[in-house]
Amino acid sequence: MEQAEIIESIREAIWLTIQISTPIMLVGLFVGVAIALLQALTQVQEITLVFVPKILAIFMAIFFLLPHYSMIMIAYMERIADRIIGGG
Repeated sequence: MEQAEIIESIREAIWLTIQISTPIMLVGLFVGVAIALLQALTQVQEITLVFVPKILAIFMAIFFLLPHYSMIMIAYMERIADRIIGGG
């Protein structure tokens, strides 16, 4: 592989990582902000109250987005396999 092809593969892998991780991180962010707002309004400052809703929301987001993620990763793997088979 040429240096440009290696750089392109790395760029594509980084972009794939960003595409997959961003929605999950946004769900965690929004749930965390909502729980923090609820805690501030009710003055209940229990630190463990944040973890269970955030974990459940992230697992639900992963569950619902998994088919989309698998299609993205299959397409990426097919492009990598084509490069390997094609010799570049």
